[in-house]
Amino acid sequence: MAICRRKFIKNIGATAMLTPLATSPWPFFSIEELNKPLEVHLFSKHLHFLNVKEAAKISKELGFSGLDLTVRPKGHVLPENVVTDLPKAIQDIKAVGSSCELITTAINDVNGPYDTIIIETAAKQGVNFYRCDWFNYFENKSMQESIVFYQQKVKELGEVNKHNNIVGCYQNHAGTKIGASYWEIEQLLKTADPDYFGTQYDIRHAMVEAGKSWENGLRLLHSTIKTIVLKDFKWGKVGGQWSVVNVPIGEGMIDFKGYFKLLKKYGLRPLASLHLEYPLGGAEKGRNEITIDKEIVFDAMKKDSNTIQKFWKEA
Repeated sequence: MAICRRKFIKNIGATAMLTPLATSPWPFFSIEELNKPLEVHLFSKHLHFLNVKEAAKISKELGFSGLDLTVRPKGHVLPENVVTDLPKAIQDIKAVGSSCELITTAINDVNGPYDTIIIETAAKQGVNFYRCDWFNYFENKSMQESIVFYQQKVKELGEVNKHNNIVGCYQNHAGTKIGASYWEIEQLLKTADPDYFGTQYDIRHAMVEAGKSWENGLRLLHSTIKTIVLKDFKWGKVGGQWSVVNVPIGEGMIDFKGYFKLLKKYGLRPLASLHLEYPLGGAEKGRNEITIDKEIVFDAMKKDSNTIQKFWKEA
């Protein structure tokens, strides 16, 4: 599966650029493959109260394909210890019959103290994808100048990725950082090697920012999508103020069936990472100690996983 996915990712950029938008675009995956269950990794941030091996064991028991492992400050693997701790973590994950195709990092610059080392170490361990950190706009530069600056950073990361045969991903994220708008993502990736750097598409953040135009965002970015994040939300009043309220999958505003139908239309069945950002005793925030029974957290993860697969099958 890892070899097939790596081959698919290498071809997706060139194929997508040759494919005009149509009712039935060139399928990256066959219809038979698209109808298989979605491969979902569990974001290990929500299992920081367990060690890596325990987290992998639970994710396996709950039916997840693997772990989206945190390799960043306060993560399961700390950047400064990546050379020794990541291989051990991957070994522990595999020992319980799970996998780790995706890691979440704070990578943002090939000249950073640990960034290139993380990429090289992850690639050697068979990790296929990493999510990088978000970029901030400079206060003393225009927004366009900031994007041009980070285009170069992304280009350089892509070159290192190509050398190591691993794919970097930039997550669209609600807020004021670069990438809240799908147009910002499109601009950011202008100089990137499409085979080795693309988008981690987050439908929750896309809908928070784009509202009813999220389909346009998906249309714009679909050829760049390497991995996806799954979570749900609704608008509600918190302390008298309208705010984003995170909820379990299927209980919010995300039209998952519509979203999944569009992914299938574009021939996409990307590796997914499940995030649980609604209240779970601190697990939602990546706390090392939680205030509720861990079984409640596990039940929530299983429920979200089942709902995702139900929507994917019905799409």
